[in-house]
Amino acid sequence: MAWLVCGTIPDAGLRVGWQTLECDPKQGILKSTDPAFPALPVQRGTPTLCAACALASHVLGLAAPKALLAGDTGDGAGSAQLYAELAACLAEGREHFAGITFHYLFPDLDGHNRVLASLEGLKDGERPILVADAGFMYAAKMSGFAREYDLFTPDVGELSFLADEHAPHPLYTRGFLLGSGHDVPALVARAWANGTTARNLLVKAGTDTIVLEGRIAATVSEPDVPVLEAIGGTGDIVAGLVSAMLAAGMDMEHACLCAARAARLAGQLARPTPATQVREILACMEEAVTRTLAALDREA
Repeated sequence: MAWLVCGTIPDAGLRVGWQTLECDPKQGILKSTDPAFPALPVQRGTPTLCAACALASHVLGLAAPKALLAGDTGDGAGSAQLYAELAACLAEGREHFAGITFHYLFPDLDGHNRVLASLEGLKDGERPILVADAGFMYAAKMSGFAREYDLFTPDVGELSFLADEHAPHPLYTRGFLLGSGHDVPALVARAWANGTTARNLLVKAGTDTIVLEGRIAATVSEPDVPVLEAIGGTGDIVAGLVSAMLAAGMDMEHACLCAARAARLAGQLARPTPATQVREILACMEEAVTRTLAALDREA
């Protein structure tokens, strides 16, 4: 079964639709097998997540990921159409997916809950792995159903939001939690105790932290490329990579470890400066994934 990525593009003219996506890393564009779909520049956001997932899937010998995309410039209209289309598809059993990664979507609790309800009644082995990042992660947390998700991929600021049981949005995260951003274990423990996080976490930071069922299982700090912190879209790369690793059948810890290390290595290979664009990192992605997989095999 295919892996599905759901997200929005800041283009009000883009109608909701299903796509099979491929990335041209040399040109830095994302293309669909549908000739009517416009080529998307890979700069940040959902196109970057899709591009990283597509490139890693190619290295892993997987089919290109599917995507359900909609144009949304912030008013939530495109997101609402996407929620409705996905909920109908899942409820009617039109397609089955190995996993679904939810990305930049307007955090609409009603839309979120309808999608989640459409998965009820699926038998073991039929329910897709659920991954959430960015805006959809906010809705997943505030719905009260965060534990229904297999993986969240927050940065430290978003982890602080997850740890705040009262905050409806990251902007409203209480200051004492934002101020404890360097204490990732404490934030993880609070979010887990509050039930406001997924079953597993890949926390993106100067040192990435892999959390399984509330327990810190591993950290990744190498290669250490501090300049990547200033480049928009690097977090989207990690979410795309871990989606591909899970699609390949890796267990959660191994998938997160591989994604975190490959993203860092791609950044290192790109020899970045603060002016580096994310497409330059993606140009090194296939080499980084190949080398990371080989290194992990040697370490096993």
